[in-house]
Amino acid sequence: MTGHRRTRRTVLALAALTSVVLAGCAGVDPEPTDSGPTASATPLTAEDPNAPVELVWWTGQESDAQKILDAKVADFTKQHPNVTIRSSSGAATTDDLLQKLSAGFAAGTYPDISYAFGSWASELGASGKTLDISAEVADPAVKWEEISEAARETASPGGRTIGIPALVDNLALFYNKTLFDAAGVPYPTDTMTWDEFRATAKKLSDPSRNVFGTSFDVTGGEGTTWAMWPQLWQNGGQVLAPDEKTVAFNSEAGVEAVQFWRDMAVEDKSVYLDQTAEKAIGLFASNNIAMLVTGPWALFDVGGAKTDYDVTLLPGTGDDHQTVSGPDLWVLFDHQDRNRAYWSYQFVKYLTDPAQDLTWNVEFGNLPLRSSEIESPEFQAKAKVTPGYELLAKNLDNAKNKRPTVEGYVEVSAAYGKAVSRLLQGQGEVGPALDDAAEAADRALADR
Repeated sequence: MTGHRRTRRTVLALAALTSVVLAGCAGVDPEPTDSGPTASATPLTAEDPNAPVELVWWTGQESDAQKILDAKVADFTKQHPNVTIRSSSGAATTDDLLQKLSAGFAAGTYPDISYAFGSWASELGASGKTLDISAEVADPAVKWEEISEAARETASPGGRTIGIPALVDNLALFYNKTLFDAAGVPYPTDTMTWDEFRATAKKLSDPSRNVFGTSFDVTGGEGTTWAMWPQLWQNGGQVLAPDEKTVAFNSEAGVEAVQFWRDMAVEDKSVYLDQTAEKAIGLFASNNIAMLVTGPWALFDVGGAKTDYDVTLLPGTGDDHQTVSGPDLWVLFDHQDRNRAYWSYQFVKYLTDPAQDLTWNVEFGNLPLRSSEIESPEFQAKAKVTPGYELLAKNLDNAKNKRPTVEGYVEVSAAYGKAVSRLLQGQGEVGPALDDAAEAADRALADR
């Protein structure tokens, strides 16, 4: 799992359920907008930048990470003694932040800044409680373009920039060199096709030894869903129709992607079906799974287990090896107080500047937030001792499509994820099941 987020993929599996809470949150009037990121946003200016101001920051982090962030608070408030920042995890787990935010919106007790999973962006953006920092990030000095396009778009649901990415990641192919060497099979390369991936997984599977060629999350949550998007895109499909009012995942390209994994799971029996989203990385680390489609959060566990592994690009369709990025955010909230709004942005800008990110994300083992950090000594030192770290950072360039940020995406994800989960476990037929999921997803989008 990624170093500083608690239960990364378990959270994603739950996000599709918990984020629905916001839709019925009392006292919240959605204020959707179609304006572009810089079209009509008003710059944040303080009524009195020297006046005392107190901010509340929910970090969503555990103790070790929280200590690093508390040090950032101390440094910032030393530079700006009129600012006090009350920093805490905000909830027992990061999973619980959304429900706590929802309750806070109703009670008027929400924070100035909170960590948020990217899959929550559309719901938070529609809450009517977020700031719009589009004018701020348009400033060339912010170097907004150094952050991956997928992350920038996730931070801007409906064209309003509601925060700055806190963390970026993506999916790649981890492979267990011990299992490959024992079977005498060549390692995967960055030109591997999906057909070659399937053949390799079948060759490396050995049920008598509880060894599987690969694995797939079948919890039915966002972990199930987003792992399928790259293959859908590579096949020429899209999650949503061009007008974003209906889904398109049940296209021929979408059926082909799901059918591929169903055949591997049901016919080849080369796929470990992870019912919890928590076991596959451990089984990979213990030499029971040969190849794993996963991301940088796995580096900590496989490194700690001293697994002999490496990382390459996702298998491709032709020469298309695109991936998916799942950025998370520091979201800023509006309290109708110009001083609080101004200093909230100034703090998050400080936190996400390259110099601070290197001693936050990179030091903690996450990918650097900005492309400029890849050339830094700190990044190079981490890459030298962490197989796959540099590839994962550069793989952000292969995130060519963004995960949708429309309102209702969480329901779309839930309908699709549940269908894929059942199909990989041999229940139903792919085409009809995806059509049924599309009908449910379309209803959710229409309701929004």
